[in-house]
Amino acid sequence: MGEDYGITGGTADKLEAIPYYNTNLQIEELKQNIKEIGIGLITQTSNIAPADKKIYALRDVISCTGSTPLIASSIMCKKIALGVNKLVLEVTYGNGSSMKTKKQVKRLAKMMISIGKWSGKETVCVLTNMDEPMGYSVGNSLEVIEAVKALKGEIAEDVKEVVLDLGVQMIKLAGGNNITDNKNKILEVIENGKAYEKFKELVKKQGGDVSFIEDLDKFEKAPVIVPLIADNSGYVEKLDAGIVRKSFGRTWRRKKTKNRPD
Repeated sequence: MGEDYGITGGTADKLEAIPYYNTNLQIEELKQNIKEIGIGLITQTSNIAPADKKIYALRDVISCTGSTPLIASSIMCKKIALGVNKLVLEVTYGNGSSMKTKKQVKRLAKMMISIGKWSGKETVCVLTNMDEPMGYSVGNSLEVIEAVKALKGEIAEDVKEVVLDLGVQMIKLAGGNNITDNKNKILEVIENGKAYEKFKELVKKQGGDVSFIEDLDKFEKAPVIVPLIADNSGYVEKLDAGIVRKSFGRTWRRKKTKNRPD
């Protein structure tokens, strides 16, 4: 389930850049998909922690969306409602996140781990610094394109680091205690193309147009593309993720299309 508690769009926002990709599955559909192909990704639906949506609306009205205990409970209630047994969460902090400091995000992570323990769900949090944008792209379609390229082996080092950190913890919860072996397993499925093929399965299973994944040039391009060339030689000292995101504006959800055209 894609989460978004900062200025960035959630995972679901990115995937909805793929034409007809449906993130609004019912729980039974999600379970069936996971049973068949081992993967699924949805947004919150009316029968997944329905009270959470109403509570979030109330939080918005009374300006409590940034409350750490409420963020922790909101994230965890949906995971628990889906029936997961073990959980790995990436928790971001820095300029590109609503949590600006490591101290703040550690508090959030500690709360979510405690909720997981209380619920009998083994929970691991991986902290990620978001002071600078990760990878090379900003924007839903562009980030999907970059993600597909990463699955085919063309992956930025900072993205690779986070993928390995998260993947290692997932495999560890599944019983793989050797960190080096876990990393090698992840790199192997990228190199042999299995990761890319699994992503195509996910897109197809949830109604997305796989041809866009196979031919990335099909994604709509910006009407105006302007290269920015430095007047002098030098290097970039800092790239503030918060400023970059605000410059491009908040990511927006694609209007959902229930049926594909014939």
